[in-house]
Amino acid sequence: KKIKQYFEISPREFRGMMVFICLMIVVFVAPFVCEKFTNQPLNISIQQIQPKIIAIDKATENTNYSKFDSNIKNKKYPSQLFKFNPNHLSMADWMKLGLSEKQALSIKKYEDKGGVFRSKADVKKMYAISADKYLELEPFIEIPEESALFNVKDQTEKVEAQLNKKVSGNVVVDINTADSLLLTNIRGIGPAFASRIIKYRTRLGGFYAKDQIKEIYGIDSLKYEQIAAQIYVSQIPLKQININQCTFEEIKSFPYLSYKQMNALINFRKQHGNYKSLDELNKIAIFSPEIILKIRPYFSL
Repeated sequence: KKIKQYFEISPREFRGMMVFICLMIVVFVAPFVCEKFTNQPLNISIQQIQPKIIAIDKATENTNYSKFDSNIKNKKYPSQLFKFNPNHLSMADWMKLGLSEKQALSIKKYEDKGGVFRSKADVKKMYAISADKYLELEPFIEIPEESALFNVKDQTEKVEAQLNKKVSGNVVVDINTADSLLLTNIRGIGPAFASRIIKYRTRLGGFYAKDQIKEIYGIDSLKYEQIAAQIYVSQIPLKQININQCTFEEIKSFPYLSYKQMNALINFRKQHGNYKSLDELNKIAIFSPEIILKIRPYFSL
């Protein structure tokens, strides 16, 4: 009976099911019926429509737009060539040089992502500028050699010299203070890994041991062995959580505790009063000695 009750349906449900099945049949059959009663498409040869194509071509000969230019964004304007620096050149000026709005927008997106034109060859590499167009623009390109844009590399090297040590010709990066640019100097660390390291470091509050980097997704033992000699951890003050004042919202992003452990930590404080020492964490059943040892540097009273 217990099994049977799951398969019983009422008369009303049965009628609804039958109506649904009928509708499905109608939907399935309808295309075949329509095809049967509608006219078949005509077989039209190119010779039949050739006169109309010629008439359309004649009608569009005197227009200002290409017959294939249906998108105004691709419309090119007459060139007004002038000497220019391609760095931070406005879209309007790019379009004056004869580029379409779409091409100019592509170049501005390249700049927004940090792209810089250090030489004329960099302009030539832009896929938005054809080879013929580059030959037309090349005599007018002027890139100041002493521009501040080209001191970026020198400034970066100075920052690296301050934050990094040099050991056996390899860069040794402090993973507690390095930004994403410095982190990408580590062989084996690209922009994606650099971003993950910074996000995890922020959630954690800083590293106290360099092997903590193995906790980041994608950095396994093999990857760690590859980069271990290139990183170190400076002794900076870690961001600490006040164990007697923290709320669940404040600690929910802390990576070393599960939700159950966070709730247990707060509930123990509610039941027994403020913690007098971090050793009292041993009284919480779901806190193992390993976990307590791991989180101690990040908690204070």
